[in-house]
Amino acid sequence: MTRVFVALGSNLADPVAQLAAACDEIGRLPQTRLLGRSSLWRSAPVGYLDQPDFVNAVAEVDTTLEPEALLEQLLEIERRHGRVREFANAPRTLDLDIALYGERRIDTPTLTVPHPRMHERAFVLLPLHELAPDLSIPGHGPLRNLLPGVADQRLEVMPS
Repeated sequence: MTRVFVALGSNLADPVAQLAAACDEIGRLPQTRLLGRSSLWRSAPVGYLDQPDFVNAVAEVDTTLEPEALLEQLLEIERRHGRVREFANAPRTLDLDIALYGERRIDTPTLTVPHPRMHERAFVLLPLHELAPDLSIPGHGPLRNLLPGVADQRLEVMPS
C-alpha cells in the first residue's frame, strides 16, 4: 500500500456536499482505503477571481493502484459530478488532484507529483498539515517549513 494525499476543491453546486460525496467515492475505489479527511476550508479563488470562494480539503488514502490508474479513477469521479474544464482556474463542481503519492516524484504528460503548485497553496498545505504535520514534500522539504510562505493567503476553517 502507498500513502496518497488527494486535494479536493469545489465552488459550484453545494461544494460541501460535493466534497463529502467525493470522499465517500474515493473510499470505495478498488484497492483503496480512505484513512481520513481534513476539515473543510474556505479559500478565495486563484487566477480567475470572478467566481465564488472554494471549499477545499485533503483526503488521506492507502492504495495499491498505480498513480495513472488512480488519476483515471479520480477523473471519473469528477466527470460523475459534472466537472467541465472550460478554461484555466474556472469555477468547478469538483476538482480532485493527487497532491502526493508516497515519496514518489512523477512527471508524465498527464500527471505531476508532487502537485506542481501545492507548495504555494495554503488551501492544500493547511489541510495537509492537519492530517500529517510531520510530512516532508519531495523536492520542497518539511511541510511545516512551507507554511510561512503561504501565511498571507486568506483561508478559514469551516465549522463542522
